[in-house]
Amino acid sequence: MLKKIAIVTAAVALGAGLGAAPAAAAPANSGAACVQAGIGTLKELGLLQAAAQKKIDYSTLADPVSGPIFADLPEGSYLSLGQVVKLHTTNPELFAWCG
Repeated sequence: MLKKIAIVTAAVALGAGLGAAPAAAAPANSGAACVQAGIGTLKELGLLQAAAQKKIDYSTLADPVSGPIFADLPEGSYLSLGQVVKLHTTNPELFAWCG
């Protein structure tokens, strides 16, 4: 439980920093930039809180050809925010906003 709280807190802090950080402060690490873009996308879609609560079925956002998540996910793909963040660093090609 504490691990989930830590992940959510870090994600929210990272997301909150997106609005305040100037464009010049973009991270040098492409994985970190991809994570920031993903959190920004969740914020823009009004889904960040639902993502933190594991209430998003990511299959509704996934299409292997059209994206925005380029994967074929089964219905009921309620991933934790930590899993999704990790995928941004290990497989950025899955996400339209990381291109």
